[in-house]
Amino acid sequence: MDQVSIISYNSEVVSSNTRIKLRQNLFSFLLEGQKSVQYAEKQIKIDPNQFLLLSAGNCLMSEKIANAGGSYRSILIFFDNKILADFFIRHPQALHSTSKKNNDHPFLVFEKDAFLVNFMESLGFMLALVQPLSAEMRKVKLEELLLYISEYYPEKIQQLRSFNYEIDEDLVIRQAVTANIYNAVTVEELAFLCHMSLSTFKRRFARIYATSPNKWLLEKRMQKAAQLLKQGECKASEIYFELGYENLSSFIQSFKQIHGITPKQYQLLN
Repeated sequence: MDQVSIISYNSEVVSSNTRIKLRQNLFSFLLEGQKSVQYAEKQIKIDPNQFLLLSAGNCLMSEKIANAGGSYRSILIFFDNKILADFFIRHPQALHSTSKKNNDHPFLVFEKDAFLVNFMESLGFMLALVQPLSAEMRKVKLEELLLYISEYYPEKIQQLRSFNYEIDEDLVIRQAVTANIYNAVTVEELAFLCHMSLSTFKRRFARIYATSPNKWLLEKRMQKAAQLLKQGECKASEIYFELGYENLSSFIQSFKQIHGITPKQYQLLN
């Protein structure tokens, strides 16, 4: 695996919750479409006015095409931690920011400015050449980007340095399930985000919450559903998607399983 890779990625296929195992850190420059990335503890969505820096690890990735007849286009820069460590050794001034803010999430979001737009375009021109980019040129372009970020976004470079840290596994589970109570994420996908096998995830979840993850998520979602329905302003057909359900019938079935009656009957009684 190269220490730095730069590729152009285009697709006309919509993807949802694709399981991605990032072996390296990744700058993702979105050119067209929409992108969302779900880590254990946090989800982020970006449009073409933004770009992402993702840390190595497991995540769920979704890619959408913004307009009919359009496509999803991006430029990706993969790089390993050795390259990053070497950058900080050679440029210690990059860490002299007075900012003390820690990065609580395994990603950073940037708004594109004039320089970053031109930088992205320069990558596009280089990738369009017949001759592939040399290893040295790839390193130079990454260095250029990191130097610019350290100069104009010093708080970001500080957070970048703290990307790779050990975290308590119980905390990872708590963060993952809390962040995804109302997302259409399966228990298998939660286990993946926590870097655990399904059996390990279920066992540790049961130790923390004294119940199964399916039952816990079901009860939490139906508590929220009852709260929304009781307010009287929402119908079941208007809230099922925001509670993590792909269709209305499965939502009604789950609601009846917990509350013994349908959402409509619940509203009439309350």
